[in-house]
Amino acid sequence: MEDKKQSYFGEVGSALKTLATGLKVTMKEYFTPKTTEQYPENRKTTLHVAKRHRGRLVFKRVTEDEVNDPQIQKRGLKVGDYKCTACTMCERACPNDTIKITSHMETDPETGRKKKVLDDYQYDLGDCMFCELCVNACNFDAIEFVNDFENSVFDRSKLVLHLDKEKYQGGSLPNIIDGGADWSVGTFNSKTK
Repeated sequence: MEDKKQSYFGEVGSALKTLATGLKVTMKEYFTPKTTEQYPENRKTTLHVAKRHRGRLVFKRVTEDEVNDPQIQKRGLKVGDYKCTACTMCERACPNDTIKITSHMETDPETGRKKKVLDDYQYDLGDCMFCELCVNACNFDAIEFVNDFENSVFDRSKLVLHLDKEKYQGGSLPNIIDGGADWSVGTFNSKTK
């Protein structure tokens, strides 16, 4: 192996080349236009939150478009009913036990079949990692994450939500404008103008 020794000026030239490489990224970012959200001043007017942002978990309810679905009709659901069947797949998929489901077996008097009935769906927002494993595990498309992010409270016990008892109406920011990066496109898709 040969030892290559550079002269003093060769070392200075190499250092300047490395410095220019690092400054290239800095200068590129310096001249790109910035997007700044003036939060909380714009929270009711022009606040942009990415669609993919996971703010909190909510139950999906049967809509008028879905009421004619054979699976929904088979289960006897009406418009506004939640889709959860208490199968506990989301509870098992949760890595840190954020979801606790309580249910009981009930016999249908008409058919004589037994089925699970949901008693309580408890979701601890304070312990949630927002990994979306519960949503992916749900076979009935009963839960989803919404991009409502204003969930701060002074008492941690208020972060324990009972999703079957509440009807999510859009949270504290019903007029959020979709913005930010979009996973489907893979590029920054800002609608700030």
